Formats: sequence, structure tokens, C-alpha cells
Amino acid sequence: MKTENPIIKVIIPAFNEAEAIENVVNDIPKSVQEVIVVDNNSFDETAKNAASAGATVLSETRKGYGYACLKGMEYIANQNKKPDIIVFLDGDYSDYPEELDKIVAPILKNDIDLVIGARTAAYRERGAMTPQQVFGNWLATFLMKLFFKARFTDLGPFRAIKYSKLLELKMVDKTYGWTVEMQLKVLKQKMTYIEVPVTYRNRIGVSKVSGTIKGTIMAGYKIISWIFRYSLK
Repeated sequence: MKTENPIIKVIIPAFNEAEAIENVVNDIPKSVQEVIVVDNNSFDETAKNAASAGATVLSETRKGYGYACLKGMEYIANQNKKPDIIVFLDGDYSDYPEELDKIVAPILKNDIDLVIGARTAAYRERGAMTPQQVFGNWLATFLMKLFFKARFTDLGPFRAIKYSKLLELKMVDKTYGWTVEMQLKVLKQKMTYIEVPVTYRNRIGVSKVSGTIKGTIMAGYKIISWIFRYSLK
């Protein structure tokens, strides 16, 4: 991977993140050429605030994390000049966007294909992850280790991947299974990957996934179903 002037673009799925999105966009390092916020049918001022902060704002009315990510990828696919690296980042300000350079460094320096920002306990603010999130991450990564000898410890949404490799994955999940689908396909296609510990704080607002019983159950179901589906292939 070239290290001089790489083209880096960020995709941020966002649903009702009006209070947080400006902070997220403003804290992204200058090494990024374009920040793409995909407004996932918000009914607050997420889109307006993201645009005010300088982001490119897209609209995806079909609700779902994967739908929003795919919308961002569709937009990039139609650009003449393609990026070298895509970074995915949540819009709730739980991650530290300024750590983005740390996330992309293994790609630039060591030619790694995928880098996951791991929300390790040592760098995690108290209460930033719910007990069900902690357990869900442990279970999912344990199963990936069991079935695929994976070294993942987290399904963290703050992640960077070579654009060419992202296209090879042919991502399809529309909702909660997006992150685990990416990791499973990286394993199956024997791409290189690494985790980088990141700082993690309590998000602004209430989580649409772990903050609700329905969201927690649906996310857990999608993640586990992806793992078992791939284990049978």
C-alpha cells in the first residue's frame, strides 16, 4: 500500500445523531479526503448538522446499519477517483475519531488488509459498553476462534479496510450483521487483519441497538446466524 498521499474516505452511518455528529466529523483528522455521513431516515437534524460540519451527506431511507454502509459504498463506486482506504465509524461519538490515523497505520506501513479498532477494557470508559454488548462480543469472537481459528477479540465498528479488498468481500448484510459479515469474509478469503486498541467512551444519546431489548436480540441473532452459516460452508 502506498504511504504517500493515500486517499482515505470515511463512511458514517447515522440515525438520529444530531447531538453527536458534528463532534464526530470535526474530530476526524485532516488525512481524510472526504467524510460521508449516511443519514439513515433520521427525524432529527442529523443531516443538517453533518452538512454544517463539512461532511458529504447522503440519504438512505431503508433503516439498517448495512443499508447505510452500502449506500456510502455505492456513492464512492460512482466517483471517478477511487480511494485507497475506507474507514467505517459510528456517529454517536463513542469512538475517538482523532485515533483514525492509528487505525489506518497498519495498512499503510505493513500492507494489512483490515484493521479493527478493538474496544479493550483497559481503554474503555466505565459503562461505555453494556453487559450484553460485552457478552455478545465475547461469544461472537469465541465462536470465530473455535470455527475459524480467528484472533479477533471485538466486532468494533471503528475499522479501516483497503478499498480493493472491501469490494472483493461483496458485502450484502443490510442490518446488524454488517461487522461480523466483514470479519468472516476476511477470514474465509484469507486476507490479513489486525486489531488496534482504541479508546472508547459513553456515547451521546441512547443506543438504537444495545439500548433496546429488540435491538439487542436482533443484533445477537444476526451475528450468531452469520457465524454458523459460514461454519457450515
